[in-house]
Amino acid sequence: MNLSYRLGWHFFRFLFATYFRWRVYNTENVPLEGPAILASNHASFLDPPLVGVPLRRTVYSLARASLFRFWLFGAILRSWLVIPLDREGGSPAGMKRIWDELKHGGAIVIFPEGTRTRDGRLQPAHSGIGLTVIKSTAPVIPVRLFGTYEAFNRKAWFPKPHRIAIKYGKPLNFDALRAEAKTCDKARLRAIYQEAADQIMAAIGKLEPKAD
Repeated sequence: MNLSYRLGWHFFRFLFATYFRWRVYNTENVPLEGPAILASNHASFLDPPLVGVPLRRTVYSLARASLFRFWLFGAILRSWLVIPLDREGGSPAGMKRIWDELKHGGAIVIFPEGTRTRDGRLQPAHSGIGLTVIKSTAPVIPVRLFGTYEAFNRKAWFPKPHRIAIKYGKPLNFDALRAEAKTCDKARLRAIYQEAADQIMAAIGKLEPKAD
């Protein structure tokens, strides 16, 4: 961890433990080294750091490129290993950076829903995460966040001291779809991306807030 990341890591751990009285379950499902895709539901600005700071390893996350327009804020985000993406999440430079970090053993937080939920319920997955998963060899760990919508949803101006929780599921296996993707036609390939995305979202939905 660089100094800025370490300071942010300690700050968010303190904030989540005190103000939000967090509960963390099953961090052992996340490898301590090597590539990993952490696929989480998305309800709040709290979500990106919440997925990463329970782990004893550095974790990359994603944010809209527009947030990097302000020099100081952009510099802080980059020091926290945040990768800029365009609003649709498909910028070539951003996608290349994601695959490069995974190739070199990085862990990356990705939100299959693409944006924060408007009503607190899980939303359908976009195919973009399926493309990322199929083009990599990284294990995919489903992650479920609880309480972040109530604590700080898109309608709120300031976070409430509502209890939050995070649970890491067991890694998902996409070997069969990855193998098929190497030889299928384009139509089937697009279907594979969505199938992988849907499987991830279904696994997130099955996670419960209590420990196994």
